[in-house]
Amino acid sequence: MENNKISGAEAVIRCLLAEGVDLVYGYPGGAIMPVYDELYKFQDQLHHVLVRHEQGAAHAAQGFARATGKVGVAIATSGPGATNLVTGIADAQIDSTPLVCITGQVGKHLLGSDAFQETDIIGISTPVTKWNYQITEAHEIPEIIAKAFYIAKSGRPGPVLIDITKNAQFDELDFSYEKCTGIRSYHPKPVLDLKKVQDAADLINNAKKPYIIFGQGIILSQAEEQLKRLVEKSGIPAAWTILGLSALPTDHRLNVGMVGMHGNYGPNLLTNECDVLIALGMRFDDRVTGNLATYAKQAKVIHFEIDPAEVDKNVKTDIAILGDVKEALTALIPLIDKKVHDSWHNEFKDKYKIELDAVIKEELSPSNGKGISMGETMEMINKHSKGDAIIVSDVGQHQMFACRYAKFNSTKSNVTSGGLGTMGFALPAAIGAKMGRPDREVVAIIGDGGFQMNIQELGTIFQSQVPVKIVVLNNEFLGMVRQWQELFFDNRYASTKMINPNFIAIAEGYHIKSKKVTQRQDLDAAVAEMMASKDSYFLEVMVEKENNVFPMIPTGASVSDMRLS
Repeated sequence: MENNKISGAEAVIRCLLAEGVDLVYGYPGGAIMPVYDELYKFQDQLHHVLVRHEQGAAHAAQGFARATGKVGVAIATSGPGATNLVTGIADAQIDSTPLVCITGQVGKHLLGSDAFQETDIIGISTPVTKWNYQITEAHEIPEIIAKAFYIAKSGRPGPVLIDITKNAQFDELDFSYEKCTGIRSYHPKPVLDLKKVQDAADLINNAKKPYIIFGQGIILSQAEEQLKRLVEKSGIPAAWTILGLSALPTDHRLNVGMVGMHGNYGPNLLTNECDVLIALGMRFDDRVTGNLATYAKQAKVIHFEIDPAEVDKNVKTDIAILGDVKEALTALIPLIDKKVHDSWHNEFKDKYKIELDAVIKEELSPSNGKGISMGETMEMINKHSKGDAIIVSDVGQHQMFACRYAKFNSTKSNVTSGGLGTMGFALPAAIGAKMGRPDREVVAIIGDGGFQMNIQELGTIFQSQVPVKIVVLNNEFLGMVRQWQELFFDNRYASTKMINPNFIAIAEGYHIKSKKVTQRQDLDAAVAEMMASKDSYFLEVMVEKENNVFPMIPTGASVSDMRLS
């Protein structure tokens, strides 16, 4: 690119365009105004979505990134604008979501003076970013933004924050842009050790009860096809973490379900009966393992992982294969013997029958006299989406029901807040997912509590005409907290009963077509109407107030102690 003098603010826009960015989420303010002035000039090339709160910008950028695999971009001003991004940044960090967040900052000469709308966003965000940097001179902008995109996307992805002082936005520089392809001392992808791959293959080939648990690493490395080939060649049953959901079609014959606190009965119990546990792109989160002292102690553990910090952090491994999981599986598959493990797989089927009779049948077809359940609502959405929708769930009971019962045919279809568990995530994340994948239906599944945390983003949906489908499962409680209060705090429902507003009136205030379902016989037609709509649609379903999510592993308990009721 030819050298030419332009302002730092224009350089920011040109850098984004050079990285292939055509969509950003943000909220303007004083310290970022020069960049917004340039956005105005480039609006035919770079679409800016005005959110109603900066947290919404971060979550929308996350939804975009998770649904597309690209880097999401959020922009905010200094002070409260920057701090409002932090929850979304923290969520992206723990869930390995690539974001570049750009914040304005007071002028260089005012730094540290407690100037109007000044916060030390570098200090604040350091624990929750993969990298951050404060630009104080215009000439730094191209190099730092190039690094930001490289770091956000490479290796284990994550959020990067770039803070740009106002003087750096106004000052001029000789602009040229070169994409970053490497940084000294930063090695995002470990070199694959083929001897360890062979050792893993030997262990797998000699196993009697091998078991795969796959996580989001499969999706992030685009290793879905390799996962499918591995399970089909090896005949090994495969379970998923909630962020791994959709990497393998939910109806695949070797997909045995979800692990974790509210996962499926068999996948959890049989973790403690397998002889070789193969962990693919997952980090042994505490919600997956339960009590580490009793987790898979009988098994040889093979861990495929790109981040060395995750190896042996929670679960001691016998073979750790560091590297990109797609590359590692590509090397592994030719070494694996073709087998079937019918008797082992039948153990999962037997446990599923127990769960089906004890939990699933009642959840999907409740007894007479019971209210609508969250599970049957999900089943109705499956019926009309045919497994082709992107489901964006918030955090709480509805999230667990969505993850347990949603059907998926293709990858990048489950968007939810995993590690941080951020209520308020789903509505803005659904906006980002739909704008990133306009070819797919996007359905947000939200509780009445989480919905009100970012309800203002209905305004973004209306202004930007984003045709997302919003389903609020309303039990008039903070349902997951209430469940814990029932089970572990002697039914003391402290501060969990919700006195809700008229959600239909609010949605209609934003000119979004709405419907409320209170009777089971109306549910099918309402979901059908919602899914057929070409525009955004709000559906409120009044569900059973005190329904619980089962099975459940109580906190601190072993996966073997999973409760069915």
